[in-house]
Amino acid sequence: MKYFAAFLLFIHAGIYLAAQAPPVAPSTIFEKITAAEGIELTLEADLTTFVGQKKTNNYIPGTLRMKDGKTYTVEIRPRGRYRRKVSQVPPMKIRFSENDLRADDLDTLNEIKIALPSVHNEQGNELIIKEYLAYRMFEKISDAHFRARLVKLNLIDTNKKGLGKKKLFAIFIEDEEEVARRLGGEPEDEYGIKIEKFDQQQVALVVMFQYLIGNTDWDMPMHRNVELFKRNQSDKLLALPYDFDFSGLVSAPYASPSSESGVKTVRDRFLMSSGVDAEALKSAVGQLKANEKEFYKICRCKYLSNESSIAMVNFLESFFKYMEGKDEAPTVMAERRE
Repeated sequence: MKYFAAFLLFIHAGIYLAAQAPPVAPSTIFEKITAAEGIELTLEADLTTFVGQKKTNNYIPGTLRMKDGKTYTVEIRPRGRYRRKVSQVPPMKIRFSENDLRADDLDTLNEIKIALPSVHNEQGNELIIKEYLAYRMFEKISDAHFRARLVKLNLIDTNKKGLGKKKLFAIFIEDEEEVARRLGGEPEDEYGIKIEKFDQQQVALVVMFQYLIGNTDWDMPMHRNVELFKRNQSDKLLALPYDFDFSGLVSAPYASPSSESGVKTVRDRFLMSSGVDAEALKSAVGQLKANEKEFYKICRCKYLSNESSIAMVNFLESFFKYMEGKDEAPTVMAERRE
């Protein structure tokens, strides 16, 4: 009895110490500035010049300020394809000074990708939040993912005749180099790689996730909205999806399905599984089903309107209801229309 009491005391002490232990310090600037969902940041730059040179990859100087007043000298450049053309302010890549990062005891991984609303209004914010939630859903089911974090971003144009000040939501996405470090591997730049060279379990999960959210705007061998990585301990490739704005889950007004799919709307699902192992696809369906309730929780985001949350849940439910008792998805799953 004496030993049992001592054991309980040891356990209680361990729980207490664990509760008192400080949180793990961020090791990169991405982790530091996105530590909390919906954190507020301010970016000041000559946005008029930035927009004017959106067809280039030229950097311009800027300043990023955190809510506590901490500032970083940065550079920004346009990025992306479709949204670079049509957005009021195009998506950007932000680059920090390595010396500033060393001064803060951070890793010198110094680049972050930023996705912005195409239009700066309530609808634009809703769409970017829904896309962010798609990132978080995939993060829930696979360790091979891009970390994405929602930010309340104040954009200030330092050009006095320019855009003024804008408040919007943005997605901060970790750069490929940071992903490679986290996964213990390196990016794969070769195009046209055959599907059998991929990790079948992981690639099947990507295929079925894209099907779940109604996205056909991707292609693994051609690196369209998918980055490829190779872990050091394996010769099989991993596929990490990104850019989900053309999905049925997001339902952006400009989104359309791939012409090869034959479907008329992004609300219809088309299975892009050519060459992927059939048993791996069945396993991926099982993983999606196991996370159904978690997906719904993610959709009920406090920053999203109730109407949009319900629409996202309903779209996902249409997949899970159809797949009850099944582990093989049809090539086309059409949305029910009244």
